[in-house]
Amino acid sequence: MTAGDALPAIESELYVVGTPIGNLRDISLRALDVLARVDVIAAEDTRVTGVLLAHHHITTRMLSLHEHNERTRAREVVALIAAGGSVALVSDAGTPAVSDPGARVVDAVAAAGHAVIPIPGASAVIAALSASGIAAAEWMFCGFLPTKAGLRRRALERLASYGCALVFYEAPHRVAATVTALAAALGDDRTLVISRELTKRFESIHRVRLSEATQWLAADPDRLRGEFVLIVDAPGAPSAGQTAGAETGMFDSTLTALLSELPLAQAVRIAVSITGAPRNTLYGRALALRADRDR
Repeated sequence: MTAGDALPAIESELYVVGTPIGNLRDISLRALDVLARVDVIAAEDTRVTGVLLAHHHITTRMLSLHEHNERTRAREVVALIAAGGSVALVSDAGTPAVSDPGARVVDAVAAAGHAVIPIPGASAVIAALSASGIAAAEWMFCGFLPTKAGLRRRALERLASYGCALVFYEAPHRVAATVTALAAALGDDRTLVISRELTKRFESIHRVRLSEATQWLAADPDRLRGEFVLIVDAPGAPSAGQTAGAETGMFDSTLTALLSELPLAQAVRIAVSITGAPRNTLYGRALALRADRDR
């Protein structure tokens, strides 16, 4: 190992470590290094984190830190760091303090004057967005909606006025009710991308109009299983039907006319302005049309 390859020292700090959201290999080398070298790992559920640690042959001591004991554990973590110890904070999946316990611990450590070091990792939100095909310039992460129908309806009525894409987490036993509420509050024509069990064995990603989403979920009990990320496209964006049309040639005449006069990139840019269809979809269709023309 050269001097440039030397591992950085683990200091008396709090390390907020992103862990896999499903596939145990979706973890960074830096995260594994930190988990192996800190004095203590504060875990949302030590049984869940124990599986991850065993998979990567890590034997660091753990203590539980969840929503019911976070205030008490925050004081303990601050004391550990003040005494010269190092602590890694992890949740069951993804990043602590993002729709998971951890924010109180981070706040307490920072308030005590100690450093908080983020160790980025897998994110269900980013994974879902990257595979959604939604090209909205802005999006808002809304986390979990309220479980009570009235509170959920009021939250969605407030969000209906936002002109961006909306991203939600949802649990399997509530997803059907939430999708129905989304359609009622946000309008039938917006596109919904339903991402389920991301990075796991039964991963699925489906695009559907909000008006059809409840029926689609009800058609197969397996579609209600697992953990969900729901993405509602921005108002005025092309619907799932329009996107499918672009994939199957609805805009071929426009693209063909533009390609006859302009370079591909410019033709696609103008076609997006004319049709409102996603750029990536039109770009793929333009490539196919050009290839057919050049044969």
